[in-house]
Amino acid sequence: MTATLITGANKGLGFETARRLIAAGHTVYFGSRDAERGRRAAEQLGARAVQLDVTDDASVEAAVKVIEAAGGLDVLVNNAGIEERSDDNGVIGPADVTADLMRKTFETNVFGTVRVTHAFLPLLQRSAAPVVVNVSSGLASLTEVTTPGTPRYVYPGVAYPASKAAVNMVTVQYAKAFPNMRINAVEPGFTKTDLNGNTGIQTVEQGAEIIVHMAQVGPDGPTGGYFDADGTIPW
Repeated sequence: MTATLITGANKGLGFETARRLIAAGHTVYFGSRDAERGRRAAEQLGARAVQLDVTDDASVEAAVKVIEAAGGLDVLVNNAGIEERSDDNGVIGPADVTADLMRKTFETNVFGTVRVTHAFLPLLQRSAAPVVVNVSSGLASLTEVTTPGTPRYVYPGVAYPASKAAVNMVTVQYAKAFPNMRINAVEPGFTKTDLNGNTGIQTVEQGAEIIVHMAQVGPDGPTGGYFDADGTIPW
């Protein structure tokens, strides 16, 4: 049985990814900052709830102990993330972005990913086929954000794409350091979730497709890559 932890699993892409992986036979741990919401969401799918705030060392360390005691971990999906928006739900551009806002975004999207990955590395290294999926964004592609005429070129935000570009670099460096693992970054697409105020143009079922696929890659699968549902994305 493959044991999988998904951070931010109680709603959106995390919840749909959990649903699909449970259907594929995985034992799924619902990592959720709010323990009660996580418990209720996990019960809907027959998953195992674990309180996990990616910004809190003690919370992450406690989650490691719970999952280790239950038998270990094979797959880690770093899904928890935030996109800071203004009070009217607009994207915060260069004129208004602050260091504090950048710090808050990076705390979850980058430092949270590193905190969780670092904490679970000992468990993953005991697995016969360890996999890490880092949920990134197409907005992390410097190639696409600098290509005029594309939707990503006109996106005005700073904090979110910068944080996801950092996630991509983290992904590459971890993949090189741990060649026995399959460690990849994925772009789910512009999906309707609370993250973007439900302004996305595709469903969570569509968005979860690439996450679910990369969570199931075998030992001979790709690593250190950046993928969406159509294949490789340029860095």
